[in-house]
Amino acid sequence: MPRALLLLIAAYFIASLAHFSHNAQYIAFYPGMPAWLTPGTVWLCWFAICGVGLLAWVLARLGLPTLGLLALGVYGALGLDGLLHYRLGLCSQHTLLANLTIWAEATTGLMLLLVSAVLFARRLAKKGMPWLRSTT
Repeated sequence: MPRALLLLIAAYFIASLAHFSHNAQYIAFYPGMPAWLTPGTVWLCWFAICGVGLLAWVLARLGLPTLGLLALGVYGALGLDGLLHYRLGLCSQHTLLANLTIWAEATTGLMLLLVSAVLFARRLAKKGMPWLRSTT
């Protein structure tokens, strides 16, 4: 796995951990959050998301890098879920730290999704998928 990809995975993991840690600690202060959402359910969600990242690693280690990249892209895409906070309350209703952790997770997740998609497409193109080959 390329070093740059590993660094991006680490950056996303840390941003996601920071966001979910903030959620768990300050869930009562996030605007519009449902009452059933507790610190425990926040951590359960985070562990489930990390499970997708772990699946990507396992697939790559089992010699299935194409499927691993697909799972890695899904893992990154899940980082966009933090933007749903803005359906419940405006950006101005969140604290500065809440906004920073939301945007850090979403940005690194999107970057991981895009890099995984490019690497996935390149891998498929090498395997004879002509519609993915560059015509230039």
